[in-house]
Amino acid sequence: VPERPTLGNTDYAFEMAISNIRYGEGVTKELGMDLQNLGARRVCVMTDKNLSKLPPVNAVLNSLAKYGINFQMYDNVRVEPTDKSFLDAIQFAKKGEFDAYVAVGGGSVIDTCKAANLYAASPSSEFLDYVNAPIGKGKPVTVPLKPLIAVPTTSGTGSETTGVAIFDFKELKVKTGIASRAIKPTLGIIDPLHTLSMPERIVANSGFDVLCHALESYTALPYNKRSPCPSNPIDRPAYQGSNPVSDVWALHALRVVAKYLKRAIRDPEDREARANMHLSSAFAGIGFGNAGVHLCHGMSYPISGLVKTYKPKDYNVDHSLVPHGLSVVLTSPAVFAFTAQMHPERHLEAAEILGADIRTARIKDAGLILADTLRKFLFDLNVDDGLAAIGYSKADIPALVKGTLPQERVTKLSPRPQTEEDLSALFEASMKLY
Repeated sequence: VPERPTLGNTDYAFEMAISNIRYGEGVTKELGMDLQNLGARRVCVMTDKNLSKLPPVNAVLNSLAKYGINFQMYDNVRVEPTDKSFLDAIQFAKKGEFDAYVAVGGGSVIDTCKAANLYAASPSSEFLDYVNAPIGKGKPVTVPLKPLIAVPTTSGTGSETTGVAIFDFKELKVKTGIASRAIKPTLGIIDPLHTLSMPERIVANSGFDVLCHALESYTALPYNKRSPCPSNPIDRPAYQGSNPVSDVWALHALRVVAKYLKRAIRDPEDREARANMHLSSAFAGIGFGNAGVHLCHGMSYPISGLVKTYKPKDYNVDHSLVPHGLSVVLTSPAVFAFTAQMHPERHLEAAEILGADIRTARIKDAGLILADTLRKFLFDLNVDDGLAAIGYSKADIPALVKGTLPQERVTKLSPRPQTEEDLSALFEASMKLY
């Protein structure tokens, strides 16, 4: 695109894309009117088995009933979805010939609904066509999708604002996803009442996802150092590197996490803290949905994908599971100690926001200061003591590294390039935190 070739063919522009967002206590009751305004005749409501019995889904169904909206419910979403669970939801969507979608739940539900909407709109596509390269073909999405309204019930993924859908690819034992601005929800309805039914550990683990979204997008490779420069804007990735607009959202989300996460975890009745964390999830989503994340997320995918027997407290599931936010945060002290040499001032600023006293800090110690600040933060919140506490040992490191290597969509956004040896050392340093 540029007349003069840019230095080393790096990009020269970034693009902000977010869903419309509506926030307010009790705002879910407007959903039926939204669907009426869209002229929706056949609506697909997606959720999971646990949520289908809880107040958020009830509020959605009441609104649909009140405004006479014809819908079919799919409550078979898997917490931490797989390619198989995506395909099951896609099959349901294709059969239903829906003209609008509503996703009520955490990131697993919203991501599943994005995939169902995409493949129902593109029925002749193979599943791997839109999956991120190098695992899939990573084709750009050019088909028009149906409206999707997301009603998040956790304060973590920010999936209501982003064009990303993540799943576990069972055959390769690795997480990957689909990333395209075209699949972002039309509207995110952020109703803080829904967070009141969240158990303590779900609040904690989803909050850690917000924390890492903010930290990783703020410290990511700058957008004008990312290569290659796309020859057509449709090829510019959703995750573009840190940029001046994403920075604003990431820093603001980090400040909210520092102020409210501990309160939201410790006191389920603290409505102010839970409402602020719900909103901060969207703030961080706007930031990372355009800047991207890097090593904590890249390394988290095999940590979730290779899970053995770990079952987290407060999660009512019938399968072993490392919650996404937990898999991301356990490597954060090691990761930021490693990346800090590239943007030490940003790492130091993050440490200060999270409570570190940096008045006498030396810039070269930025990574260690942020790592120690994160360790203290996690220790205060009773987080498992590293990867060893969730069932991994040094013998698993080669498999964890192998599972990280295909995650180039995010690992290439690390401000500091990494070798396989570096990744091994990062996993080893994350075996024990305290």
